[in-house]
Amino acid sequence: MELCKISGNTYYIPGPTNTGVFLFKDKYTLLLDTGDSNQYGRRICELLHQQGLMIKYVVNTHEHPDHCGGNLYIRENHPGSQFYSSPEAALFIKNDFLAPLYLYGGLPPDELARHFTRAKKLRVDETLPVGPAKIHEERFDILTLGGHAYGQIGVGTRDRVCFLGDALFSPEIIAKYSFPFLFSIGSQIQTLDTIAGMEYEFYVLGHADRVYDHQELHSVLQANRAALDKYLNLVLELLYQPKTREELLEEVVILDALQLDLKEYYYLLSTLGAMLAYLGQQSLVEYQIEDGRLYYYRE
Repeated sequence: MELCKISGNTYYIPGPTNTGVFLFKDKYTLLLDTGDSNQYGRRICELLHQQGLMIKYVVNTHEHPDHCGGNLYIRENHPGSQFYSSPEAALFIKNDFLAPLYLYGGLPPDELARHFTRAKKLRVDETLPVGPAKIHEERFDILTLGGHAYGQIGVGTRDRVCFLGDALFSPEIIAKYSFPFLFSIGSQIQTLDTIAGMEYEFYVLGHADRVYDHQELHSVLQANRAALDKYLNLVLELLYQPKTREELLEEVVILDALQLDLKEYYYLLSTLGAMLAYLGQQSLVEYQIEDGRLYYYRE
């Protein structure tokens, strides 16, 4: 684990989930996302302490456990630290039972719930509205980047660096996990358009092994659009014959030779649900209930 400078006072810590770091003049820091666990949070703290830096603020781009899993360790070992998120993400961060509820559609089995619920609850001290925000006398841009998660935000710094959370996935991630989780297809399309119009110099993705400059980001956007279009078109193609959502998932899994555990099954089932809702809003898909089964078909 290392602290890598991007530009000016803006740094990041590469890892399974990249952590942004903004360094204030008095050696306090603002973190953007904290990894997936107490252990990861501890490693972040140790790295910054070795550099003579102190943690004061944490902003979570969204509520998924791999982006806020280190919050508890930081809170307990830096009791004066302040935690921020969007109002929507705060709802899920403070109430960790909600994520498996919406994935499962009811009280989930323990095997699914344990991926999300924690022994100790996380807190959010303040929510950040979209627009300019002042933290520790520094200005940050808070950007709406919904789609992958409800209320996901991006954060821009004065050094022209933008942290995108999971609004985009790297081409390598798309090649390995071709069917990424999406909460809202319409919001994701809006987010892709929003990012295309940004003018930051550097961009940090939640899961990527490098920082992208403005010109390089174009190919990343194209890869994300292509992956989304691929599955929307595949769903439409498969629905020339009526299918339930579970039957549709089965065909997608077989066609792409996907290997799923229980959590991944419900992530993909939820994403398919979002796609069917979006295609229904576009008047491309209809549904019918027959013999106790809900079938979708192409209009």
